[in-house]
Amino acid sequence: MWFISDLTRDELIDILESAIEGQLRSLRKLRKKPRGQEKKGGAAKKSNISIIEDILRSAGGPLHINEILKRAKKSYGRELRRESIVSALTKKVLDRQTFCRVGRNVFSLIGKDGDGRGERV
Repeated sequence: MWFISDLTRDELIDILESAIEGQLRSLRKLRKKPRGQEKKGGAAKKSNISIIEDILRSAGGPLHINEILKRAKKSYGRELRRESIVSALTKKVLDRQTFCRVGRNVFSLIGKDGDGRGERV
C-alpha cells in the first residue's frame, strides 16, 4: 500500500492529469451529441408491451398484429419487430396477463373481445 506522501510531485501531477483528461473526454462526448438524440420523455420511455396495451385500449377491441404494428409506428414513432411482439404477447397470453388471443395473430385486452373470454393459446 502506498500513500500520497510517497508519490513524487511529478507522479501526482500525472495521476491528476489522467483523471482530468478522462473527465474532459466525457464532457466533449456530451457536447457532440445532437439534440435530437437526447432521451425524450413519454413514448421513448414506454415499453413495447405498454405501447401495445395503449393501442388495444384505444381501439376498444381486438386488432391483428399488422394493425398493431402500423398504429405503433404512426402514433408512437416505433417500428416494432413482428416476431418479437408476437412472442411477447403470446407469453402474456399464456400467463393470462393483460392480453388474450381471439384469433390467428389477433390480440385483445382481457375482457375487451366482446365476450370477455378470448382464446388462451
